[in-house]
Formats: sequence, structure tokens, C-alpha cells
Amino acid sequence: MACGATERGPEPPAFQRHPEASAPRLAHGYGLRSMSELRDQEFGRLAGTVYLDHAGATLFPQSQLTNFTKDLMENVYGNPHSQNITSKLTHDTVEQVRYRVLTHFHTTPEDYSVIFTAGSTAALRLVAETFPWVSRSPENSGSHFCYLTDNHTSVVGMRTVAATMNVTSTPVKPEDMWSAEGKGAGACDPDCQLPHLFCYPAQSNFSGTRYPLSWIDEVKSGQRSPVRAPGKWFVLLDAASYVSTSPLDLSAHQADFIPISFYKIFGLPTGLGALLVNKRVAPLLRKGYFGGGTAAVYLAGEDFYIPRSSVAERFEDGTISFLDVIALKHGFDVLERLTGGMVNIQQHTFALLHFTHSALSSLRYPNGAPVVRIYGDSGFSSPDVQGPIINFNVLDDAGKIIGYSQVDKMASLYNIHLRTGCFCNLGACQRHLGLSEEMVKKHFQAGHVCGDDVDIIDGRPTGSVRISFGYMSTLEDAQAFLRFISTIYLRSPGGQPVPQASTSDTGVLSSKSDCQSPQEGPCADPAVSSGSYPDINTVDLDLSQSKASSIQPIPQEKVAGILNGDLGSHIVTNIYLYPIKSCAAFEVTKWPVGSQGLLYDRSWMVVNHNGVCLSQKQEPRLCLIQPCIDLQQKVMVIKAEGMEPIQVPLEEDGERTQICQSRVCADRVNTYDCGENVSRWLSKFCGRPCHLIKQSPHFQRNAKKTPKQGHPPGTAVALSLVNEAQYLLVNTSSVLELQQQLNASDERGKEESFSVKDLISRFRANIITKGARAFEEEQWDEISIGSLHFQPGSGSNSPVVFL
Repeated sequence: MACGATERGPEPPAFQRHPEASAPRLAHGYGLRSMSELRDQEFGRLAGTVYLDHAGATLFPQSQLTNFTKDLMENVYGNPHSQNITSKLTHDTVEQVRYRVLTHFHTTPEDYSVIFTAGSTAALRLVAETFPWVSRSPENSGSHFCYLTDNHTSVVGMRTVAATMNVTSTPVKPEDMWSAEGKGAGACDPDCQLPHLFCYPAQSNFSGTRYPLSWIDEVKSGQRSPVRAPGKWFVLLDAASYVSTSPLDLSAHQADFIPISFYKIFGLPTGLGALLVNKRVAPLLRKGYFGGGTAAVYLAGEDFYIPRSSVAERFEDGTISFLDVIALKHGFDVLERLTGGMVNIQQHTFALLHFTHSALSSLRYPNGAPVVRIYGDSGFSSPDVQGPIINFNVLDDAGKIIGYSQVDKMASLYNIHLRTGCFCNLGACQRHLGLSEEMVKKHFQAGHVCGDDVDIIDGRPTGSVRISFGYMSTLEDAQAFLRFISTIYLRSPGGQPVPQASTSDTGVLSSKSDCQSPQEGPCADPAVSSGSYPDINTVDLDLSQSKASSIQPIPQEKVAGILNGDLGSHIVTNIYLYPIKSCAAFEVTKWPVGSQGLLYDRSWMVVNHNGVCLSQKQEPRLCLIQPCIDLQQKVMVIKAEGMEPIQVPLEEDGERTQICQSRVCADRVNTYDCGENVSRWLSKFCGRPCHLIKQSPHFQRNAKKTPKQGHPPGTAVALSLVNEAQYLLVNTSSVLELQQQLNASDERGKEESFSVKDLISRFRANIITKGARAFEEEQWDEISIGSLHFQPGSGSNSPVVFL
């Protein structure tokens, strides 16, 4: 395979020092069912994949989907607000699920109500909008809204609602809350009933730190106070992250509000959450809006409205997502059957966490420097204080942080799925990374926003890397991740990553020779006739203009001279285009230049059944698909081993094609489908439903930034389906220096060396040059090839990008 996920490299040194890796609790799963059996039967789609983002979303088992679908096929569920038989079935089933939710959290309908929402964020907003806030006034200080800084964005956002009520919001640091015990007694006034709200997470979604559930009673009793303020404290426990892998006993820890998100527990359904409300608090909530199903009676002609008596019916505006609620029933059934319950899940996931943390924290460079910096407060000593999350940054051997985007991209090559950034928890991110408010604002001014890949600014990290385990995670998942960190970073000079799988513009290029060799056959050196093709300049890109020579193995004794630029004049040695994005290269010696770059370069792409572009990261076999273009016959011939060649016309009849929408690098592009014949061909070869689409000739997609030089301000640079630039260029000397570094990083000296040809092919460049010193191209302001002039870029959106 192209990715490294299935290749066993050297075991990390830490493996040999942790005998618990083979303990039965890790190896044998839940009861009599082995983890391998569980994975094969319920999560076969994970074969070859290491999924470590369960804190983001866990995965649903196959039997849950099967049972839910069977239920829907065998029963008729109507709108629960109607009175017919099918509606009665829905209503009764939903009420049964409410009871199942309460049972799961060890409580009863006498103590709590379940309000179904669109998710935990909607549940938090519901609390913010209905809490009985008292505004500040000359007579009193009003209510206080306090929240732990280690809270999800959705909790912090509640302060905007509080602000509209003229309520004071106060962020509380974890260390201040730890030391707050006994400080609230002086503010107690039994006659003061001002309502205050304190929100904190049972588990930090950033670091996995678990905060004491005992804080609930301590805050409500006044023993521990977030701020000194007379009044009555209520507690919202954000349990969305915590309950995904741990039991929550509400009979022992009676928070007033508990928002949860069910896909964190079951994986399915998404978009469904709940707010558990303590029955003693529910009468205090003030609802401003009423929707369908919430009214016992109302008048349209005057302001008369009486809400329903049931807490759930009073707050569930409109028709709830009742089919998703029914899916929960099957989620509870399957989870119990597969694992035996949340206690077992907690033990299993913590065992994986403890092993991984011990091994990861012990990894050292040869100079003794740590490979990672782990962020946390718990010491990872027990599941009472730490959830199955490890948050870290990778360091080089000098102690400098390697950007999380770089780690993420390397992990993708090994088919390891993790998460990077600040995880919608900027407060924890600031605290652990040492980012002040001024720094965060400065980062925003520099162009960094939440969720992007800007990972280092002024030498400081903007985020980190997070891995998290779920109930179906295995020891093999943990070992694969540790092997990845050990292989990539311990074997490379200066801690810089060593590419173990080749890269393309959007994915991975296999190292097999048939993916890298120039095309052969009648299309290998086509005659160029540009007169009948749209948007073609009168000048061709021709190797004869630049004393072209092919890429050949270079003797070692000449390498030093090449790196110093001792080859004489600068020349172009090869020209490649990639007609189908992420597929094999097509080498030419002369080719027309169009308004979007080389004619037909990355004009087509392969998409899945949902219309999403496939790269070699998702489908490595794309590198075995060899397109070649015959301009005279006006066709593209597509070849692959074991398949009969198939032809696709270069241009379709615009009146017969149906325009569809696709996305390339977050840009929407107009495309059209190239037909069922080539779709069947691709689907057969890839083993999954695929379609070939082409960018519409009447659609123009422009680079996001105006070129730096050579074009007047405002000049639009038209793009095909490329990621950022019309042309990509590689300097052979730069590749030679990279080759030396990669070969020098081989500790044993017996590994297969990286050839120049292999490395160049992995960059998927259009233009290959030689004659310049290594990385000299980074300083170029302009390049001319014959009568063509190109403006260089520095990795941004410019007509030419030098790698």
C-alpha cells in the first residue's frame, strides 16, 4: 500500500519497557469477545485505518445501523404530535428512550427531565436563554455567570446571552477554582436568592483532564465559590466529552443542567443531543418563545399562551427528530451487548491511554531530548482524573515545536486519523501553550483563524495535536501511532520528518515504477496542433527551447558540483502534465500553454459517489491510472493494468452536459460528468463507485491572491483543478540536497536509497529544471522559458510555485 499504516517499522523503545501492553485487559477486549472479533464484525471499514479522534466523533457499529434500518423497514413511525396509531407508536417509543437515557445516567423521571435538542450546543443555548437571570441594578449586583476557562467554545458563548440581560460574566481559571474551597462561606446570605450559574466540564476536551464531580455539591452549598457573591448557585456540568467513555451517576452528583451529545457516545445519530434538567430547577426557567407542540392552549388574536405541563413538551419546540431518537434505542442496546456497559469502556480506554502515555512520554532523541511535550494536569494516574485523551506537540531534538499541520499531514500518509488545532477550547489552548490575549489577537491579525493550518507564528505554536481513544480502539491502534512517531521523528536528523510515503498535490503517490515512468505508446510524444483549442496561447512550452535533457542517475562525485550550481546555464529537463488530478503523470516534450496553465493539466478529477474529490490519500490506486492526451484525435486515453484502455473526449457538447458543483481547496467549481462508461471503468478499477468529472469550460476559478510582480494589480490568475497555482516547478539541485538528507538519515545504511527520479516524481511538478544551486529558486523574481515569462511564488497563490 502507498501509506505506511500497514508497514511494521522498528518498535519504539518504550514498547519493551511496558509489560502492560500484553495485559489481558488490552488484548482480550470485553468479556469473551476479543477486540479483533469486535473490529472484524462491527468495524470492518476500519481495516488499514488508525482512527484516533473519538473525542471529535466516535464510530457507530455495523449492527446498530443494521438494527435501526430493520426497525424503520418493519414499522411505520408517524409524527408524535398526531393521534393516529403510527403516531402513538412514535410517542411511546420516544418516551421509552427518554427513560432509557435517564437509566443510563443512573437517575429517574422523578429527579430529571430529558429535553431533546439539536446537540449539546443547542442545549447550552437553551440554558442561557431560559435561566432566571437578574440584571444588575442600583439595588443589587445582579446574577453572575461564571465559567471555567477550560470550557468548550459553546459554553463561553453563553456569556453573550448573559450580556444582553446585563449580567456579569466571569472566567475562572482552573487553578483558582482548585483553591476556592471554603472561600464562599463569607458571601453566604440565606436571605439572598440571586441566581448565579457556574459552568464547568466534567472532562476537558482539550487535555482530557477530569474535574471533580464533587464540585457540584460544593458550589451549590457555598463551600466552594467561583466568585464571592451572595445568592444561590446553580451548576451546569458539561458532560458531552466525559460520558463518551465513562459512566455518570446523577443520583450521586446532581448537577442542575447536563448537556450531552449522543454521537460522542454512539457515533449515530449525529445532530441530536439532550439537556438533562433537574426537576427542582425546571420551574424557574423562563421561556420567551413557543413553537409547535409546546402550547397547551394559545390565541392567535391576543397575547394568550399556556405551556404544556411536561418539562420536555414545554421546551421541545416543533417536532423533534423522532427517527434519530429511535436510533438511540439501538445505540444503547448494541453498546451494552458489545461492551457490557460504560464501566468496562472506561477501564478499556484508560488502559490504552496509560500505555500510550507511558510509551510516548519516554521517547527520547539520541541527545536525550524528549520527542513530545504533553499537555495535562492529571498525571494520567487513574480514570478518575484523566480521560482517554492525550494532547501534545512534537519537538525536534533542539526542543523546538514542529507545527501541528506538519504532524497531521505525515500522519495522514500513514492513514492515522487524529485532530489538530485548539479543539474549540481556546482557554485551555492559551493556558497550556502560554498564549496571552495579545498573542491571540496578533495571530488573528497575521491571518490565523480557528480551524486553519497556520501552526507556527513568530516561533510559537498556535495549537497542538490530540489523540483520543474510543470503546472500539485497540492496542494495535496505539502501537501503530507510537510506531509512526518513532519512525518519523527518531530516525530523522534534527527531528524533521522523513517521508515514508510519497506525496502528491492532494495525496500519496506510490513508489511503483509504473506510477512514475513517462507515458509510453502513441500518446507519449503527441503532435501539437493548438489552433482548434480554446484559450491557447500562440507560444508552446517546448523542451527544444531550453536544451532539454532527460533525468538520469547522477554519479555521486558530481553531486557536490550540482549542489553548488556548477552545471552551466539553467535548462528545463522535463515537462509533465497531470490531466486527471491525483493520477499518473503524462510526459511531453512540447505542449500548448492555455489561460489556466499547461493545456488540460488537472482538468479532470475523480470523485466518489457523493461527488467528493478523491485523492491518493483515500484511494492509492489512482496513481496506477495513466492518462495520455492525443490532441490530433481530440481524446484522452486512460490506461491501467488489467483494464482495457478507454477514451474520453477532450471537449463535450456543452448543450448536452449537465453542470454539477464540486469543491477544490474550499473553492466551489462548476463541473460536468464525463459519462457512465468511464464511471464504470473507474469504479471497477478502484473497487468503489467513482465518477470522472471535468471543469466546465465556461467557469473561471481564480487564484485567491493577486500575483506579487509582473502583473498589474487586480489581474486575475485563472486556475484549473489545481490546488493553488497554474504551474509547479522543481529544481533538481534542491531535490539532490533532499536526497542526501534522506539517505543520511538511514541509520543502518542498508535501506533502499531515494533516487532523484523517485523524489522528483513525488512532487508532481510540471517543470523540472537544473543548473541552479539548491533552493536558489526561492529567491527568483522572474523566470523565462523561451518567449514565455512566469512569475514565481513562495508557496502561495501565484502563477508558478517553486517547491
